[in-house]
This record gives sequence, structure tokens and C-alpha cells, in this order.
Amino acid sequence: MVIVMRAGTKREDIDKIRNKMESLGCKVHEVQGESYHILGLVGDTSNIDRELINSNKNVEKVVNIQEPYKKANKMFKPEDTIVEVAGRKIGGGHIGIIAGPCSVEGIEQIVGIARDVKAAGAGFLRGGAFKPRTSPYSFQGLREEGLKLLEEAKKETGLPIVTEIMSASHLEIFEEHVDVMQIGARNMQNFELLKEVGRSKKPVLLKRGMSSSIEELIMSAEYIMAGGNENVILCERGIRTFENFTRNTLDLSAIPAIKKLSHLPVVVDPSHAAGLSWMVEPLSKAAIAVGADGLMIEVHNDPANAKCDGQQSLTPDQFKDLMKSIKQIAQIENKTISI
Repeated sequence: MVIVMRAGTKREDIDKIRNKMESLGCKVHEVQGESYHILGLVGDTSNIDRELINSNKNVEKVVNIQEPYKKANKMFKPEDTIVEVAGRKIGGGHIGIIAGPCSVEGIEQIVGIARDVKAAGAGFLRGGAFKPRTSPYSFQGLREEGLKLLEEAKKETGLPIVTEIMSASHLEIFEEHVDVMQIGARNMQNFELLKEVGRSKKPVLLKRGMSSSIEELIMSAEYIMAGGNENVILCERGIRTFENFTRNTLDLSAIPAIKKLSHLPVVVDPSHAAGLSWMVEPLSKAAIAVGADGLMIEVHNDPANAKCDGQQSLTPDQFKDLMKSIKQIAQIENKTISI
């Protein structure tokens, strides 16, 4: 349930209603913008007299929320959420470009790529240290050593680090070394992990599961936000369909759909969606044109010899050319690239 207060309502009058709702067992999520003041109620609202609240002269209206997610709901917070990381913003007209290799392979590789993507206009460095792989015999990443190498690249370039956390047991080291914790598609509904990162203050990039609905994605974000961490970025990375030409099917319709339902920023990962490097450019352009708040793109200095996902990685020169187009589309859409 959402209580929309009338413009100009005094603080003491708002507090009276808030205190009453809390006395009835509800948690109150208060959001104030330039032209609105909202009290969002979380919990059992069945014993609340909606008509009595509506009769209060300071209440504009009372709205029941049908969706199971509350804090992530656009009705709770009409304005777009902007997630800020080291001075760089994602959401609310700010486009974040996250680029780097699928996995960290060595110091020269990760530092060289970091320099290249920064020069091209990326604002964040991605790189896998702990790698979830379908086969137990595939390269699993450099783990803690990979995090140290990412830190070295950050020292060289200033780019904030985005990398995947796979286990709650790694939370302490991620808190120390990582700027944005990524929850991968396979862990989107690992609810115990979501609860743990919900207790963190680090921003979380939450990827959509390969067979998950939009509502399931937002509900996973709700798990994180319910724990107190509201710095959540959603990521559309393609879903599994009957089509096997591409690795997955990029659901571009999810971006405007999510933006209608939620205030959280949405980025798109065209690399994992297509699994084909030559598709990354057109899908990236389409994602920004349809309203995405950012892109997550795999870039490797030697894709043919990459230890992971080389077939979907751009070279630094290809990424540089792509960024020229992205900047033009962003300008048309009256948005800015965060660097």
C-alpha cells in the first residue's frame, strides 16, 4: 500500500500518519521528491482502514500495490534511482559503460585492456576472478589472485571494479577489494546469497536468470533491497528460448517493461546474450536506443586465445569504434556517458 501525501503537508502531520502505520505493524518506506511525498507500507496491511486514511485532509490518495515487490516498485519511488560508484552514475539519464575481459588472465592482460577501454570511454572495468562454468574442467578463474590483479588495473586507470561474487563466504574479501558486486544469472535466485549482499553497502549488479521472468528478476532485487541495500542495478543478458543461432535471445522489450514497473536502473549485456562478437555492436546500439542505462561488454586483447568466451569478445579497436556510435545515440536521447 502507498499513501500519497498532499503537497505542503507539515512534517508533524506526516509523522502522525507514519507512527500510526508503524503501530499497526507495518514498516514505512518514506520517499520525498520535488513534487511528491510518499509513505510506502510494507507488511500486513489487511487491518488498515483505507477509507479512514483517505478521509485525512493531508492525504492525496491511497493506492494498493498488486505486485509482490514493494521497495523496487515504481509506485514506491516514482523517480529513477541513480546508483553512484566512485563519482560515476548509472540511471536517471546517466549511461554506465562496463567493459573488460570475461576472465582475468594476467597482469599485462587486465591492465592493458583497462587502459584501452578507459581511453575509449568506458567508466567501469569488468573482469571475472571467480568464474562459474558449465563444465568443471573449464577455466575457473584466478580467484583471490584475480581480485588483486583487478586492483592493480584500478590503480593504473581509476576505473571501478565490477566482478562476480559466487558465494557468501567471499563477501568479506569483496567488500574490501570490489566496487560493484555482480550476481550472475545462475545465482539470480540464490536467495541466501541475495540476503547476504543485501546487508552490504556495496552496489549490486543483478543479472537476469536465463529462464527467469521479469517479475522474478525484480523479486530477486527485492530480496537485496529488503536487507537494506537499495543500490541495485538490473541486467538483461538474454534468456533461453527455442532459438539456437545465438547463445541466448536478448529480450530488449524487458528494458521498457522494467522501467514501467520499477525505478531501478537497467543495463544490457549483449556479449552473453548473442555469444557472437559481430552481433555485439548492433545489439548495443539497440539497447541504448530503447532506454538502457548502460552496457556490459566483453573486451579482450586476443579473443582467439582467450581462456573464456573469446568468441563473443570485442577487440579494443572494435570497442573504440562502438563507443563512437554509442555516444552519438546517447546524445540523441539527451543522456550522458558516465566517465
